[in-house]
Amino acid sequence: MMDVKEIREYLPHRYPFLLVDRVVEWKAKESLQAYKNVTINEEFFQGHFPDMPVMPGVLIVEAMAQAAGILGFKTQGKKPADGSIYLFAGADKVRFKKQVVPGDQLMLNVEYVSDRRGLWKFDCTAHVDGKLAASASILCADKQV
Repeated sequence: MMDVKEIREYLPHRYPFLLVDRVVEWKAKESLQAYKNVTINEEFFQGHFPDMPVMPGVLIVEAMAQAAGILGFKTQGKKPADGSIYLFAGADKVRFKKQVVPGDQLMLNVEYVSDRRGLWKFDCTAHVDGKLAASASILCADKQV
């Protein structure tokens, strides 16, 4: 298990763009499960949409990509402080099935698919209350900085 303090060691993102609150479990080069608690205090709800707050789909995809980045870093035993960063390189097969609203806990599931020449591929899903909210195949590029 990783709390937000440890997550911040593996992701360069900070408020308001850190979208992973806790990692529940992970297995190197296999899988990771994490979650994001969605609250009405999120800045994006001020404009998306004030009278019917819905988490933007692109941020759900970003949350899945951040969880995938953690799995990639943990698998390699690296951190951004070591001079490496994961860049979101692409998303395929993106599907949205359920709206995510304040009060939801967005469960993020990441499955390792492959890595070649610094390009990592993951299959990701996001669930709320056991129901599929979104899915995507995520590509991350491991770059030295």
